[in-house]
This record gives sequence, C-alpha cells and structure tokens, in this order.
Amino acid sequence: MADSISTRVTRIVGGSVHSLLDAVEDAAPEATMAQAIREVDQVIDEVRAELGRAEAAKHLVTTQLNKLNTESERLAGQVELAIGQSREDLARAGLEKQINIEDQLPVLQKMLAEQQERGADLEGYITALLAKKREMEEALREFIAARASQVPAGTQAGGAGRAQARVDNAGSAFERVMARQTGVSGLGPTVTANATQLKELQELQRSHRIEERLAKLRASMPQKS
Repeated sequence: MADSISTRVTRIVGGSVHSLLDAVEDAAPEATMAQAIREVDQVIDEVRAELGRAEAAKHLVTTQLNKLNTESERLAGQVELAIGQSREDLARAGLEKQINIEDQLPVLQKMLAEQQERGADLEGYITALLAKKREMEEALREFIAARASQVPAGTQAGGAGRAQARVDNAGSAFERVMARQTGVSGLGPTVTANATQLKELQELQRSHRIEERLAKLRASMPQKS
C-alpha cells in the first residue's frame, strides 16, 4: 500500500542532509544532491495539489451547508404560516423536509471540520518541506565550497555502508511520491438482520419527530380568542 503524504513528508523532513552528502558517490555528489532537491520539489507539488483538493472539497461542503441552512430557515417561516392558518397538513410536509435537512447537517459539518484540519496539516507540510529544501541547498553550497578549497567533504568512510542504505531508503521514498492515497473516508456500511423492520422503525421515529415538532409549534402559537 502506498505511503500516506504525512509518512512521506516525515521521512523527507526527518532525513539527515549531511548523512546524504557523506554517502553520495564521489564521482558526482553535486548531481546527486541536486536530484534530491528536485525530488523534494516534486513532493511539495504533490502536497500543494492535495491542498487544492482539500480547499475545493471545503468550498463544496460550505456551499451545501449554507444552502441547507437557508432552506431550513425558509421552511420554518412557511410552517409557522401554515399553523397560523390551521393547515396542519402543510405544516407536517414542511416539518418533514426540515427534518430531512437537519439529518444531513451533522455529516456535512463533520466533513467540513475534517477538510479544515486536513488543509491545516497540508499547509504545515509545505512549510516544513520548504525549510528542508533550504537546508539541503545550503548544505550543497557548503559541500561545493569545501570541495573547491580541497577540504574533505566526508570523514566517516567506515560508515559508508550504513549511509548508503540511508540513501537507498531515501531513493525508494522519492520513487513512491506519485503513489498517493486520496479521498475522504466515508461511513462504512451497516449490516442489518431485517432491512424491512429497520426501515419501518426509521419511519416511525421520523413521524414521531414531526408530530413532536408540530406539537411544540402549536403550543408556542398565540391562541385565537
């Protein structure tokens, strides 16, 4: 299974830049490091694309919430008018639709909160990756300067095998950049022993909610003399 974005970002940000420099092949360390920086740019692009999707999802959910809230307020006025004119049949129809709306709101609100949290996480990932890129660029400049002045770039030759393993792991992580997990987790299916009875129970509960709401509205209305 592909790693999550958070796992990939953690691996990149948690990696040691100087260990990478110590481990690269003597023949072309600058090219290897430059390639690693380009791969960080790829991850940044990936996270930005995911952030764009999160923002789009947040916009859609917000629009739907506003639409349903507006419709619920409109129905409330219509129900009061119907009760005032003794049209309880129309009031029941309005209340049923209002309850349908209210049943959707908690799920939409949860989705909105998840997308907001997701967006904040992704923005943090971008900040961390940009900081890591700056660190890598600075390390590369220092490495090149050290080579130019004939200062040994690495002093831990004995750890070359271990360092090379780190480079291999980093390379594998970069190769997995494009294999992402996307989408918002939905609610899992609920298995019921008797779907007919469950549906009847839900309808009974809904009718009770309508009658209960109607009774409250009826009681709150001024009595005609």
